[in-house]
Amino acid sequence: MTRKKKMLIGAGLVIVLAAIVFANLSFQREAGLEINVERIQKRDLEAIVSASGTVEPKRSVDISADTMGRVTSLAVNEGDRVQQGQFLLQIDPRNFTSAVQRSEAALEAARAAVAQARTGIETARVALKQAEDNLTRQRELDKQGLITRESLELAENDVAIRQADLRAQTQALAAAEGRLRQEEAVLSGARYDLSKVRIESPITGLVTRRSIEEGEMVVVGTMNNPGTVLLTIADMSVIEAEVEVDETDIPYVEIGQTATITVDAFPDRTYTGRVTEVGNSPIQAAAAGAARTATNFKVVVQLDGEVPGIRPGFTCTAEITTATRSQAISVPIQATTVREVVVDASGAIVREPAPETGRRRARRQPVSQDDALPEGHTRKELEGVFVVRDGRAIFTPIKTGIAGDRYFEVIEGLQEGDEVIVGPFASVRTLSDGDAVKVVAAPRATRQ
Repeated sequence: MTRKKKMLIGAGLVIVLAAIVFANLSFQREAGLEINVERIQKRDLEAIVSASGTVEPKRSVDISADTMGRVTSLAVNEGDRVQQGQFLLQIDPRNFTSAVQRSEAALEAARAAVAQARTGIETARVALKQAEDNLTRQRELDKQGLITRESLELAENDVAIRQADLRAQTQALAAAEGRLRQEEAVLSGARYDLSKVRIESPITGLVTRRSIEEGEMVVVGTMNNPGTVLLTIADMSVIEAEVEVDETDIPYVEIGQTATITVDAFPDRTYTGRVTEVGNSPIQAAAAGAARTATNFKVVVQLDGEVPGIRPGFTCTAEITTATRSQAISVPIQATTVREVVVDASGAIVREPAPETGRRRARRQPVSQDDALPEGHTRKELEGVFVVRDGRAIFTPIKTGIAGDRYFEVIEGLQEGDEVIVGPFASVRTLSDGDAVKVVAAPRATRQ
């Protein structure tokens, strides 16, 4: 075979192959883009807000010392269960016992002073009575002219002296009674200080932390320096999950909503609860200047019933049900997309005319922002889905409600039985309104 014949044969093969490829492409364009659809149905939907945090007892008490001293007796260990009023520990009481004894002695002296002042008042009253009786006799004698003027004046002066003495004794009694009340207050304070060296449990609960050992010194807190936290006692009968909810979800969380809690330490168990607190202020950074990547709010969920084996600080995840819908028209989340469309004055989408029978619709080029639009027409980004009608993908705007795990609630735009395009993912993102499509998979029923 000559070289010229070989070249002619090769060129013929190239032409044949090109014709085959062109025919295949034309057939695919005529058949349309292969897509998957799902039929719109009614479903029960739940909107869930998921957040993580820790479990804590609703009531927890940090026990600190009110007085400085050395721990002489320690009666509990971490993990012990205690009752309200149970003895926990004692601080060396010797200094406070001495203060009580000094106050008791001072109180007895004050009582004696009061008794002495009262005796002085009685004596002054008796002396005053004698002086008044003498003055009465002297006046009678003066009327009869039997005494001198000097004797009468002496009797009057004696009465005045006895009255002044009575007033002085009365004031002395008031002062003594004031000192008595003062010493009683001092003794009461000394006894109170003595009582603080014996620390008892304020609540019934579990000792979740013990930060002191027998023989150690405890420090009293000041304005700038916190005191020693000796013990932490938690009432584990009521447990709460303190979780951090993102700012985008917090508007939907309300007090009283139900929640499901999973504790990381018990992955095979779930607990139910209700929201009891929703924070109004964002959670502040732990340290000054520390950057937060997101703004979160504290939400407290109280667990139902007791949780055996739980410990404060366990990490957990709470799924809060913020809304429910019964038999709502729903659309798969993956079917929703956003398109920029041209709408008329009434808000309806301006679509291209349908192609003539037997002819393909030419793929429309994107409309440039610089292209002039007819009067009353505007460009607008709308959320919607592609509905299959007569072998073509029709972009249909929708209005959504709550978001479930896999489905959106559809308030407007779709009806039960409509077939929406759900995949492949790349096809949903590149489809244009009016594109020819070919369904290659039957609608698949997926659970919410």
